[in-house]
Amino acid sequence: MTTYVLVPGFWLGGWAWDAVAAPLRAEGHDVHQVSPVLDRGATVADHVDQLTGLLSGLDDVVLVGHSYGGLIVTAAADRAPERVARLVYVDTGPLPDGMSQADFEGAPPQEADGMVPVPADAPPSAAGFDWAVIRERGRAQPIGTATGPVRHGGAWRSVPRTGILCSFTETQLRELAATVPAFALMVGDDWTYAELPTGHWPMFSEPRALASLLSGLA
Repeated sequence: MTTYVLVPGFWLGGWAWDAVAAPLRAEGHDVHQVSPVLDRGATVADHVDQLTGLLSGLDDVVLVGHSYGGLIVTAAADRAPERVARLVYVDTGPLPDGMSQADFEGAPPQEADGMVPVPADAPPSAAGFDWAVIRERGRAQPIGTATGPVRHGGAWRSVPRTGILCSFTETQLRELAATVPAFALMVGDDWTYAELPTGHWPMFSEPRALASLLSGLA
């Protein structure tokens, strides 16, 4: 049995992993679906604290982050590397220390009263599933989680890492990592990769395929 901790990206709660978690549990694995606190004023540091607290009661965790969740799993593993057996980045990666999600995107998101609302219209990255599930169940994201920097040292680098690449190939990743600082930490000797070409939201577009890849890491 493997312990999985699944961390979602913007606007999502633990529910976003339901269709991934179900087949993992059917195989006998222990699965924790994290719902980051989305109260106004919440920050990246708050989400890292929340995840680190969960990890404190677990061992040999396969720690999985999607999109913005990649920042959170990196920083939490940096604080508690002894709790984490493997880091898995689902169409995301570890950003350099001091970089924010907004830095990666290239501009701050549109906000309303300190919150980033769920987009009404599906972005191009939502191809392959019905965006209504996020529009209806998602929650506005605190702006501080977009603009605040992630902080980490070097401890997380001791943990083996897997990238599940959904929006680009391994070849494209290596080309980006050679020239774009935001991708520089996504390559190295302790990385393995799997390609799942289904767009940025595989927990909705190909949940069973994603669960199969995660199960293969057990």
